[in-house]
Amino acid sequence: MTIGSFVFMLHSHLPYYRKAGMWPFGEENLYECMGETYVPLLNAISELYEEGIKAKLTVGITPILAEQLNDEHLQNGFIDYLDSRITAVSKDLERYPDPKVEHSQHKKYLAEYYYKWFTHIKDCFVNKYNKNLVEAFKKYQDLGCIEITTSGATHGFSPLLATDSNLNAQFKVGSDTTKRLFGKKAKGCWLPECAYRQGYEYTGKDGQKHWRPAVEVTLQNNDIQYFFTESHVIEGGNSIGDRRVIGPYGNIEYIPLPDREATGYDTYSAYWLPDAQVAVMGRNDRAGFQVWSAADGYPGDGVYREFHKKDDKSGMHYWRITSEKTDLGDKMLYDPVLAQNQIGSNSDHYTTLIYHLLNDYKNANGKEGLVMVSFDTELFGHWWFEGVEFIKQVVRKFNNYLPQVERLTAGEYLEKHPPVEAIQIPESSWGAGGHFYVWNNHLTEWMWPIIHGCEKRINAIVDRYQEIPEDKLLHRALNQMARENLLLQSSDWPFLITTWQAKDYATDRFREHVERFETICDMIESGNIDEAKLVELESIDNCFPVIDYRVYSTIEEGVIPQQEKKLAPLYQ
Repeated sequence: MTIGSFVFMLHSHLPYYRKAGMWPFGEENLYECMGETYVPLLNAISELYEEGIKAKLTVGITPILAEQLNDEHLQNGFIDYLDSRITAVSKDLERYPDPKVEHSQHKKYLAEYYYKWFTHIKDCFVNKYNKNLVEAFKKYQDLGCIEITTSGATHGFSPLLATDSNLNAQFKVGSDTTKRLFGKKAKGCWLPECAYRQGYEYTGKDGQKHWRPAVEVTLQNNDIQYFFTESHVIEGGNSIGDRRVIGPYGNIEYIPLPDREATGYDTYSAYWLPDAQVAVMGRNDRAGFQVWSAADGYPGDGVYREFHKKDDKSGMHYWRITSEKTDLGDKMLYDPVLAQNQIGSNSDHYTTLIYHLLNDYKNANGKEGLVMVSFDTELFGHWWFEGVEFIKQVVRKFNNYLPQVERLTAGEYLEKHPPVEAIQIPESSWGAGGHFYVWNNHLTEWMWPIIHGCEKRINAIVDRYQEIPEDKLLHRALNQMARENLLLQSSDWPFLITTWQAKDYATDRFREHVERFETICDMIESGNIDEAKLVELESIDNCFPVIDYRVYSTIEEGVIPQQEKKLAPLYQ
């Protein structure tokens, strides 16, 4: 007998780094995540499968990340990156042990550990996965080990896009890209930044009242059946954005919302949305917080590897967290054996926690419930070095010792347990305070009129070219215009500006894509296309190779008038 269902969702996303710098921001960020997260995750899924265990993970891979993993330039760049790491740690093997360096014998041991680790990652990437992680994820999708979900093509912030055609283009291109690369249309998606907007009434240029459909209508139009959200969106109360979390989120100013009344709903079920047959699942707060929290979650344990301290010569991570209050200069050396033992203890605790959450819910309500947890994939391995091993042990222990917990992918859960209620959720995001502030604030408000102006300009140009032109150069320019428009809409640019992690880099990247977009628009409108310039842009921003610019057509677009009502957003 089962006591309930457990859905483990991983959201994988990085902005478009191809040929846009190397370090500290650029391609090397992708290579680090490939080496520390994506290859180890595939290895874990593979090892479990060889044991006869299907991981049953829901793995979201944003289309723009998938395009990069599928790119030959970046595949070869990853090998160069691994070679550089192997070379660097080899020099540490030569300089240790050094009687002048404290604990140099242990550093020698760690250098040997990392030499084997990087060599193994390279061997797996080249020989096991043939340099193509997209094909590897597809393989385990087809074997029933994972379910792959899609997202907006470039992770555009859905609620703040001004036109339905641009919102649709994000999910149309995104969904089509996922199907092209993984061979199967995704059932579910990750709303970029978990950002949701209700439908609302507005006055059009014709002076008439119109209804702008909710985000889920766009999802349904692209055959997307479900998405995920935060616990406070379902349950009400205050958001949890004031908690310190693992990952690149520590510099976000927290501006809380007024307390929202409890809704009476919980995250132990999935729900329909009111305006389309699309389901939403909320993250279980307790189960998510146990992993996500920097202060109280597993990743903050002192034996785990310290992310922020590196050797000044090789760049190797030779230190452990030690304690939250320990200065970087006083960190103790890392011990992989201690860390491995702690993973065993944490995975025991986590599987027991999930079991009791589901068992207590069933005893209290007389029915089986759902615990869904969702995390950035890069938390595991990249930020929390031991995290992928944690996932593997959790899956194995559920399979071997707790068969009462039904492990399902998100799509499998909805097929077996379709929602029985519909709820209206408020405007919301995962960001601090639960609203849109992280992406639209005093540091980023200048960006949105530019984005909206580009939306209107691409609509106007595309509407003049309803038929694909016979002029192949013009056709290429129209498609490249569409790519640049998608890339400038990436939610990563305002996020990186708000957090001050890469403020100048993100500002430059945004302005570059806007400039490229406007350059192409000028060429199209003037009838004078500079082929050399177009080739240059195509060679840099080569994502979405089969894009059809007509996805931005508004000729047949019209807002469908609905009932005369206005749903006031709960989060302004």
